[in-house]
Amino acid sequence: MTIRIGTRASKLALTQTQQTADQLAAVGGFPVELVHIKTEGDVKTGSLSQMGGTGVFVAALRDALLAETCDVAVHSLKDLPTGAAVGLSIAATPKRVDVRDVLCARDGLTLAELPGGARVGTGSPRRAAQLRAARPDIEVLDIRGNVDTRLGRVPGLPGNGTDQVVPGKSCDLDAVVLAAAGLERMDRLDTVSEFFETDVMLPAPGQGALAIECRTEDAPQLEGSQSVLAQALAALNDDDTRLAVTAERAVLARLEAGCAAPVGAHAFRKGSMLHLEAVVCAVDGTKTVREKKATDGLTEVGATLLGIEVAELLLAAGAAEIADLAAS
Repeated sequence: MTIRIGTRASKLALTQTQQTADQLAAVGGFPVELVHIKTEGDVKTGSLSQMGGTGVFVAALRDALLAETCDVAVHSLKDLPTGAAVGLSIAATPKRVDVRDVLCARDGLTLAELPGGARVGTGSPRRAAQLRAARPDIEVLDIRGNVDTRLGRVPGLPGNGTDQVVPGKSCDLDAVVLAAAGLERMDRLDTVSEFFETDVMLPAPGQGALAIECRTEDAPQLEGSQSVLAQALAALNDDDTRLAVTAERAVLARLEAGCAAPVGAHAFRKGSMLHLEAVVCAVDGTKTVREKKATDGLTEVGATLLGIEVAELLLAAGAAEIADLAAS
C-alpha cells in the first residue's frame, strides 16, 4: 500500500510535505509518494486578499482528497478556513515550530533601525497593520511570490541570486516580513535580521503549525479498529499544538473573520493552563484592540470556548468597528 500525499508544488510546500511524508513512512512502515496539485493561488496573480485569501491554496488539495487522487494532504494550518470541510478531517497537527514573524532587512537592520520612508513588503494585511502600528512612518507594500522571490526583493540577503535593482522583481525593497517557520523549514534563517516577539506582532492563527488532512473514514478514531494509515497519523499528532491552534482558530470563527482579515492570535500551554492572546487591527495601523485570557480546560472543547471568550472580549472592545473582519 502506497500512501499518496497531496501537496502544492512550491518549494516551501514540497519541503514541509516531504518532511511529513518521511515521518509518516517511518511511523507507518509504508511507502509514500508526493502528488503535485496546482491550486488557484498558484495560478492567479494579484493581491492575495482580493483573490479570496489564503483559502485559495486549499480548495484544490481538498478536491483531490475527495476525488481520491491523494490519500493525505499537508497544509500550512494558517491557510485553512475555519469552516468544516464535508467528508474531510484534520487527522493530525504535528508539533509546532516557531510561531513568530520575522524581518528580513538590508544591512541587518531591525524594524526600529529602518529609516523613515523605508519600503517593507508583505502579502498579509495582519502583518501590514501591525507594521504600521509599530512604525507609521514606513511604507508597507503588498507583495506576492514564493519565499525565494520575496527574499530576492531585499538587496544583500544571503542566497540571493542578483544585486540588480528591478522594480517589482529584485532588490527594490528595504525589507520583507515572513514567517519564521517557513524560513526554518527551508534553511533560510540566515536572512533574518529580527524576530518579532508577540507583543509587537501577533502571528496568524495556526502559524508555525501544519495540518494533515484526510478523508474522514481514514482519520484516527477514538475507539474501534484503526487502519495502518490512521495509526500513523495519530502518532504524528501533538496534543499541545492541537489545543493551541484550536483556541486560535476559534477566535477567527467567532469573529466570522476570513483568512485575510487583520487578526492575530497566539495560544500556548504552560503547566495546567492554556493561554491565549489575540489582536484585531485597523489595516492602516491607527487602531488596535488586544485581549488575553487563560483556561484550565485542556480539551478541544475547552480550547474552543477560550477562543470564543477572547473573541467576545475583542468584539466588546470594538473590533468589528475598526477592521473588515469579513475579509476573505
